[in-house]
Amino acid sequence: MDEKQLKNDFDANILGVFNTPSIWLDKGKGATVWDINGKRYLDFIAGIAVCGTGHCHPNVTGPLCEQAKQLIHCSNLYGIPKEVELAKRLCNISGFDKAFFSNSGAEANETAIKLARKWAHVHGKKHFEVITAKNSFHGRTLVTVTATGQPKYQKGFGPRPAGFHHVPYNDVEALKETVCDRTAAVMLELIQGEGGIIPASQEYVNCARDICNDTGTLLIFDEVQTGMGRTGKFFAFEHFGIRPDIITLAKALGSGFPIGATLATDDVARVFSPGDHGSTFGGNPLACTAALATLDVIKDEGLVENSAKMGAYLSDAMRLLAASEESYDCIESIRGKGLLVGVSFTRPFASSFKDACAEKGLLVGSIGEFVMRLVPPLMISKEQIDEAVDTIKDVCRIMTQH
Repeated sequence: MDEKQLKNDFDANILGVFNTPSIWLDKGKGATVWDINGKRYLDFIAGIAVCGTGHCHPNVTGPLCEQAKQLIHCSNLYGIPKEVELAKRLCNISGFDKAFFSNSGAEANETAIKLARKWAHVHGKKHFEVITAKNSFHGRTLVTVTATGQPKYQKGFGPRPAGFHHVPYNDVEALKETVCDRTAAVMLELIQGEGGIIPASQEYVNCARDICNDTGTLLIFDEVQTGMGRTGKFFAFEHFGIRPDIITLAKALGSGFPIGATLATDDVARVFSPGDHGSTFGGNPLACTAALATLDVIKDEGLVENSAKMGAYLSDAMRLLAASEESYDCIESIRGKGLLVGVSFTRPFASSFKDACAEKGLLVGSIGEFVMRLVPPLMISKEQIDEAVDTIKDVCRIMTQH
């Protein structure tokens, strides 16, 4: 493939919301990907925390290929056995009662917001507002970008839907002052991803649950990025001993095949009646096959446990690097849980740091100019982590020489 022609065609034909790619990936296996020129990369961004089982796991691609030969789509006008099987398995794992399937994290969050407002309406409440946190990220649709607490994603898209308030993250008093008789739900990330890999405090999560209990408000946890074992527990809320009323999932749920899910307690879910919500593609046989296969791999290969073990190993290795002379004072702090790790820099060069890592065969993410995001597949090994840390060490040296 001609890379120059690909770039020209990209610029000519793709809506200009993405920068022209400098790397064109062609294939992947496990935690490794190769570009169209055959260059190898160790993948520590994993499709932005999507490829939890690694690239092209045979126990995911095999069932997908077989299902594609049998039935890809039929819509929810008809029963889909694998949709029912997936709903049952997710409810058994999570302790929730009902599931709704969509195609993305944004759609899962839209479902949660609609469900919260309908719940308030059915219960005769005037509640309609949803409180989210500043620096949060909940999606790119008009509603979820409004729920997102970052003005940079909202600029130019007004007027936005009414009924959303943003409060400082981890600020107990601000949350107490904002929840009122108009509040239908509080929606939070337990670790802010696009906000810089910032974990919620136990006090904050406890406060959110208590306030919602006291005011008859629903508590929603956006687990689009933190679910499916990413943090060393199957769901991030397990770290806190707090149960929400609704959670949302996507990203790693389908090992790269688009699928989102909204899980709710029966008390909340029963307010939806036929026709209240829907999705043409949601819950289709192919997507549900991908998710069921993903659940099998996570269980059979102990990927939640590996996420906890390798996450601790990665964070410890990065902290040792940060404390050593070899960091060249690049690294300020390491934060996160499991294999969702943020590296905060002392200088505003996260984007160029990411590019320098790619030049050396390591794919990482950047959040703004001060944070590097490390979210490798959950099947990552110590040897691969060691390779990544050695590369980051080399890039620290390079970046501080300029």
